Amino acid sequence: MTLHPVLQAVTDRIVERSRATRAAYMEHVRAAMRQGKVERSQLSCTNQAHAFAAMPDGIKIHLQDSVRPNLAIVSAYNDMLSAHQPLETFPALIKEEALKAGATAQFAGGVPAMCDGVTQGFDGMELSLFSRDVIAMSTAIALSHQMFDAALYLGVCDKIVPGLVIGALSFGHLPAVFVPAGPMTTGIANDEKAKVRQLFAEGKVGRDALLASEMASYHGPGTCTFYGTANSNQMLMEIMGLHLPGAAFVNPNTPLREALTRKAARVATEISAQGSRYTPIAEVIDEKAIINGIVGLLATGGSTNHTMHLVAMARAAGISINWDDFDQLSAVVPLIVRAYPNGKADVNHFHAAGGMGFVIRELLDAGLLHDDVTTIMGKGLRAHSQEAWLNDGEAAFRPSPQTSGDDSVLRPAANPFSADGGLKVLAGNIGRAVIKVSAVKPEHRVVQAPAVVFNDQNELLAAFKRGELEKDFVAVIRFQGPRANGMPELHKLTPPLGVLQERGFKVALVTDGRMSGASGKVPAAIHVSPEALLGGDIGKVQDGDLVRLDADKGELVVLVPAAEWAARQPAQVDLTRNQFGTGRDLFAGMRQLATAAEEGAMSFAHPLWTQDK
Repeated sequence: MTLHPVLQAVTDRIVERSRATRAAYMEHVRAAMRQGKVERSQLSCTNQAHAFAAMPDGIKIHLQDSVRPNLAIVSAYNDMLSAHQPLETFPALIKEEALKAGATAQFAGGVPAMCDGVTQGFDGMELSLFSRDVIAMSTAIALSHQMFDAALYLGVCDKIVPGLVIGALSFGHLPAVFVPAGPMTTGIANDEKAKVRQLFAEGKVGRDALLASEMASYHGPGTCTFYGTANSNQMLMEIMGLHLPGAAFVNPNTPLREALTRKAARVATEISAQGSRYTPIAEVIDEKAIINGIVGLLATGGSTNHTMHLVAMARAAGISINWDDFDQLSAVVPLIVRAYPNGKADVNHFHAAGGMGFVIRELLDAGLLHDDVTTIMGKGLRAHSQEAWLNDGEAAFRPSPQTSGDDSVLRPAANPFSADGGLKVLAGNIGRAVIKVSAVKPEHRVVQAPAVVFNDQNELLAAFKRGELEKDFVAVIRFQGPRANGMPELHKLTPPLGVLQERGFKVALVTDGRMSGASGKVPAAIHVSPEALLGGDIGKVQDGDLVRLDADKGELVVLVPAAEWAARQPAQVDLTRNQFGTGRDLFAGMRQLATAAEEGAMSFAHPLWTQDK
């Protein structure tokens, strides 16, 4: 199938834009490759003895054999979070299967895994975005012992997978296989859960009813089942070639899940330098793989958080993308998945209807994905248009269904839910922002109303409770950017704003902060850049200014005379409260270094990039 001309044009532009930085990155990777095939053979006997000391005698014998590959396991396991609790058993399975495949495996290191669902609306959320960069650095520390010939990365949720990818790319010469845990089984319907949240926001039900509803939704091991950032991560790993085909949405604690985890260890052995088909991650994550990730995000209505995470992951591989790339692709990529918050179904329903294999085949056949990429399965993305199944107790792969099992959830590219994708860039005198249009009904996509300005999300919640927001308005919440307070998600605002929208008021949100991947029905211009703390024009907005948010035309403007707007000075606020408590004092350096949202909101000064690049 011929590539769509817009896909080709955007790809060519990214390749050209990234030429120098990608070449520099690949030279560093090639230098690491030239050091030798077996990492641990470069270490002295003393170094190796330290690394072998705690291993069983049988494993020590294998580790002394410089021909056998040694696999690193880097895991985000903890048992407080449902998504990562299933990872507890994975290392033992991987080690056992690696031995069968002629390799060894060691648990190289753990990385932190925090949950936005737990910290949502509280101070801990101000550490969330930067946890991605901590995870990247923790991954690098785990791999720094030069003991490993390939790595398996165990992680699922919002910042964890992007952090693991960034860390893995800093060891670009090492092959990488990403191993998911899968979603929890389906609980109560998402719209039922959302309704109880709104009733609680209105004071019509008590906390006991709200907690009962939440526990019926989040009820067991596995990822939350809505299509937010965590499950968007899993989609990306599959469509970018770092997962086994069909691995993303298989439930935990099932025979197929275990078989896929074991298969991952075998594939990691195969693609190690000592294996039959050496495949370093630097060759998997190239410009075309990044483009495939963007297309997948758009076609499935994925999380807006990836307008930052994909930028950061790409930069870690020497590749430069920006929001214009997302916007231009969104104009031609059809929306073919309807999963909550873009619809009523959850990811289990999506998987049962045909899942990622169906999506990848449809987009490939429509000329909207690059097939000529390298994945952990070999050459060509077509291998990932398959689904996983259990064949005599082992993971096997077969063609995905030719027709959708439910066209209210999953459709062919020729008959999409929408002719364009799920994200759009907004621009105007306030700055640049993104909006998740796939979750917003057409009648709510244009809002023109007076601004009500807040410097903290709790100010809006208090105004709602006082009954001061029973009107048309655009809530402008500023000083929520990476440098101001770590760019927390403002998902806590969705229920009250949703209540006001359902009462017939025209409402919208404009912020330099983030919204959860579960948000959507209220139009929200988020990630506004530059942020208010850096003098961004969102800081100029005043109460009563007429603001126009037009998601159809891509406009975000304050309707005041240009001369008056130019003469205004951005507001200044005291942010001392954001600097202490809940560990926030430890992240002061990260806040000071953080780049703009469109530059990935990165808090480390990556040597390939400068903040004014």
